[in-house]
Amino acid sequence: MITISFPDAKAGNDGDEITGIWLTHTQTAKVTIFGSGKYYYGKITWLKEHNRPDGKPKYDEHNPDSKLKSRPIFGLLLLSGFEYDANSKQWINGEIYDPKNGKTYSCKLTLTDKNTLEVRGYVGISLIGRTEVWKRSE
Repeated sequence: MITISFPDAKAGNDGDEITGIWLTHTQTAKVTIFGSGKYYYGKITWLKEHNRPDGKPKYDEHNPDSKLKSRPIFGLLLLSGFEYDANSKQWINGEIYDPKNGKTYSCKLTLTDKNTLEVRGYVGISLIGRTEVWKRSE
């Protein structure tokens, strides 16, 4: 099992509460969320099944860009460009990539408590979408 770690973001920014390692709703991957205090990102840093049944690493085979189909799922940037909105206490204006179908969705993130993260991916408006619940991990 391979793990990637990132340094903690700057202390003192409420937006940094989201940084850390999160277990996805399917419990098959962990995503490390990191940021600069302005923008936040998330990479896959653990996979329950790192390889395919044939022993080869899992690749981004569903990506519509043929040049990206050979990149590994492990280490893949899943979350990008999130900004913390102190008024709504949400991370907004970001995107989430779904390697299972190769699509990118608008996304917002909401901490319901320090160990529970709601990840809402949507197309157009956030009313039309899907919410997953991720749990903080080690």
